[in-house]
This record gives sequence, structure tokens and C-alpha cells, in this order.
Amino acid sequence: MNNPKIDTKELARFLVKAKTNAWAADEKEIEPQRPGFKELEFNDGDWNYRDSYTGYFCAPGQEIVRYQNIPVWAMAYDGGMAEPFMEDRNLAKKTFAFLKRALMSVTEEEPFRGPSNLKDGAEWIYSNRFLGDIERFKGEEKIMNNGSLVFSQNYIGGLISHK
Repeated sequence: MNNPKIDTKELARFLVKAKTNAWAADEKEIEPQRPGFKELEFNDGDWNYRDSYTGYFCAPGQEIVRYQNIPVWAMAYDGGMAEPFMEDRNLAKKTFAFLKRALMSVTEEEPFRGPSNLKDGAEWIYSNRFLGDIERFKGEEKIMNNGSLVFSQNYIGGLISHK
């Protein structure tokens, strides 16, 4: 399998489109490749994006971008609701709604998760910190609700290099 030449600016533009048209946009799930997982997909020309995750309160997953059907970029994520709130469905639903708002603010300059900060009054605060760039990165996002940490997630990823 050859490595296609990837324009990282074009990849970043595609990631913004894909991420704002998949989970954060409440798009419908597709038939999963792996039983027990939920998957979302977005296509645009030669580009394909698939988000695959399992679980609810804690939902590890992976995003894969293919260019001309060759995997070229990936991001893995793991985390979820903080332990004291792990079974609180009502709070989880509100937390994930706020997380979707944050993820709809993804930018081409930082096409991984949400913005560095997003607030909804004093009740909800989203923060995102990362190291690296689209080629190789790792980061952590958190959501505070009324001063308590209710959600945190780590992520890591970058370009894929084939033989």
C-alpha cells in the first residue's frame, strides 16, 4: 500500500466538515464494521471519515480518515463521565449535549476536538488542551458543571504511514 501525498490543509478542511456532520450533528448511525460498536460516516469526494465507538458513560473510540480508500489519518479517544456521575443518565445527556456544542466549534487550525475554551454561563465550562499538530498530536478535554469535573477524555493521533 503506497502512501498518498496528503495536503494537511485539505485534510484539516475535510476533518472540520466531517466532525460537524457526524456525532456532533446527531447524524444517524451506519451499520458498524464491529459488533457492539456505534459508527458514523461522512464522505466528500475522495475523502471518507468513520467514527467508531462503544459504550455510553465511558465510550472509547477511534476516528479514521481515508483518502482514495487508503487510511491516512487516525485519532483514538478514551474517557467519559467522571466516576461520581457514571450512572447519572440525566447529567450525562446534558453533558453530551454541551460536548456536541463544543465539537461543532472545531477549527481547521485545531481539527481534533473542540475549542480551547467554551462557557455557558458559570454552569458549563469546556476546556481542551493539546500538544502537536495534525500530523502527530495528543490532548485532553474536560467539562465542568457547576464547578465539578463531570467529563474528561484523552485523545491521540496523527497521519498514518504505510510501507
